[in-house]
Amino acid sequence: MRFTTGDARRLGAILAEAARAEIMPRFTRLAAGEVREKTSAFDVVTEADEAAERRASAAILRAWPGAAVIGEEASERDPALLDSLGTAELAILLDPLDGTRNFTAGLPLFGIMAAAVVRGEVVMAALHDPLCRDTALALRGEGAWREAEDGRQAALRVAAPVPVGRMEAIIGTNFLPEPLRGTVNGNLARLGMSAWLRCAAQEYRMAAAGHCHLLFYNRLMPWDHAPGWLLHREAGGHSAQFDGSPYRPVARSGGLICAPDAASWAAAREALLQSPRSR
Repeated sequence: MRFTTGDARRLGAILAEAARAEIMPRFTRLAAGEVREKTSAFDVVTEADEAAERRASAAILRAWPGAAVIGEEASERDPALLDSLGTAELAILLDPLDGTRNFTAGLPLFGIMAAAVVRGEVVMAALHDPLCRDTALALRGEGAWREAEDGRQAALRVAAPVPVGRMEAIIGTNFLPEPLRGTVNGNLARLGMSAWLRCAAQEYRMAAAGHCHLLFYNRLMPWDHAPGWLLHREAGGHSAQFDGSPYRPVARSGGLICAPDAASWAAAREALLQSPRSR
């Protein structure tokens, strides 16, 4: 199955319409009963997540009948939906509201994203910013670009490589197990600077546009990472799991590091994962 730039734009338009109709009208207007915890206080869902997923899922099925739509909230209710991800002729992963904690706090840093997966391979991605109303798009083997609401386009390209001590990094360590969490936190000073935006959609968009050098994640739910991984790859970046193996959307653990190139990846991995006592 081959996708075109027209398909990518169509997917982006579906996300943009769901954001306009279901996400933005609820921003800063959620009632207390419209926010619920899932697994913890760090993992919440709102009426906006669920309504956006319903609307986008229906539109995706109209565009690609027969696709297996795997939405974050639907998968929370039925984890068996993920079983088809590695083998389906076409599966479309959907994160209807990435950065929900920011959304509920009234912080304008969230997104909606999706990725098309053909027999286990990520082939198309769209990451939409509901506030800026533009979409970052990627097609496997054909590049990555950002497209504004009025149709203006700009190619995306990762940052040029720099030494570890000058790297600007997005790093979330909250899902790392000990003692690895302590090791990574203790090594952050080896980087130029580090931050965490609580929104993978915006973090991947930053890295693909060259506004930071390094992304570092541990928990790998596919709707959180498959769209951004392809965007970063098609913008010229290099990524791999902590052990050096290629990222696959079926992976849910094993970590992921994204960097400008293979040498930067190796340098960042050594700087962050190496115990101080082994240096």
